[in-house]
Amino acid sequence: MKIRLIFTLTLVFTLYNSLLAQERYLTKQGSISFFSHTQVEDIKAENNQVLSIVDISSGDIAITILMKSFAFEKALMQEHFNENYVESDQFPKAYFTGKVKNLEEILRGDNSIAQIEGKLTIHGVTKQVTIRSKLYINKTKIELQGKFIILVADYNIKIPAIVRNNIAREVEVSFRLEHSPYN
Repeated sequence: MKIRLIFTLTLVFTLYNSLLAQERYLTKQGSISFFSHTQVEDIKAENNQVLSIVDISSGDIAITILMKSFAFEKALMQEHFNENYVESDQFPKAYFTGKVKNLEEILRGDNSIAQIEGKLTIHGVTKQVTIRSKLYINKTKIELQGKFIILVADYNIKIPAIVRNNIAREVEVSFRLEHSPYN
């Protein structure tokens, strides 16, 4: 009798932990890019080393971005970005922590557009943001993708007068984060 009880408790505990693990999804190769358009020049950078975790039971999302991992078409742009604008030696990472506000609606299948609210930290400055994202959920993955605009000045990123016409004051940020179950 005791052996059956121990076996049953072990089985229940194992299944419970397995279910909990399925509530958290992780990616280490998420993709984030930004695009700056002016009449003088277009600037685009991509980062495919984005760490992101989603907890489907709570709707919590956390994202960490290593700033030096943004790749530019021109090496000089990448150097200026890291040294002069985001000062990545002093501020090596950007962060987002937030929550899917309409998770129940998405889990029921009533909607695939997530309303995500949270805090975005860039260049040591944290701002409250609301992001609309496509959110796809199935048993093997959770995918978030979307776009939003940030104002460079909101994050105390200084643009020197000499290149002021080359860099947009509003930058479009695009993301695609494909998460797998985290064990």
